[in-house]
Amino acid sequence: MSRNFELLQQVEKEHEAFAAPIHPSVSGNGKKPHLDLAELSREESMKLVRSLFLSSIPDAPRVVLFCGVETGDGASWVCVHAGETLASQTKSSVCLVDANLRTPVLHQHFRIDTLRGLTDAALQPGSIRNFAHRVNGGNMWLLPCGSNPIDPHGLLNSKRFHSRMTELKTKFDYILIDGPPACLYADTSLLGKLTDGVVLVVQANSTRREAARKAMECLEFANVRVLGTVLNKRLFPIPESVYRRI
Repeated sequence: MSRNFELLQQVEKEHEAFAAPIHPSVSGNGKKPHLDLAELSREESMKLVRSLFLSSIPDAPRVVLFCGVETGDGASWVCVHAGETLASQTKSSVCLVDANLRTPVLHQHFRIDTLRGLTDAALQPGSIRNFAHRVNGGNMWLLPCGSNPIDPHGLLNSKRFHSRMTELKTKFDYILIDGPPACLYADTSLLGKLTDGVVLVVQANSTRREAARKAMECLEFANVRVLGTVLNKRLFPIPESVYRRI
């Protein structure tokens, strides 16, 4: 059974991939408003990580693909912050993988060069760890996209790529993969089959209902397990009685 998650994203410019949180302004009486978006965001990230990775169920996922329904739904943002939260809550190794081969962005957040990464590992020899970058000397790693492939779909469908994904599972305890929008490319279904499941990100007041339905159908048709959905950029409360029905 899929689960539903919520996550708030704060960005100063809606079209930026990553940005600093907006701090609540001070009201006329000198008091800050009750809604602290940054704190709410941290709380929702924690809920997502605990429900998804740190639950007590025996088959809790270790390898998860995050993807939006359409471009701009915030899947990359959700993937990064879930990875950072997970790394802070465990001593296990966490690897973020940028598998959006057409429009990679994770390296921008960590300011890491993309000359070597996932695509290079699929074509060159050496341990997969040689292509990953340790973040701030901690227990989190980033495997950026790497060189732009001539045929992204063909690369994802190759035996060499599958072998590298299998190797990743032996080198890291948790793997969070940022993938392309589900409605745009078949890449998402190919990646989803190599994971324990997919978290689908939809943007409040933006993602079209029909597009979300189509994305779910495509994943289910490909026999890809949908672990749950993240409602991103929701800026108003949903009553508990209503939320339970989602």
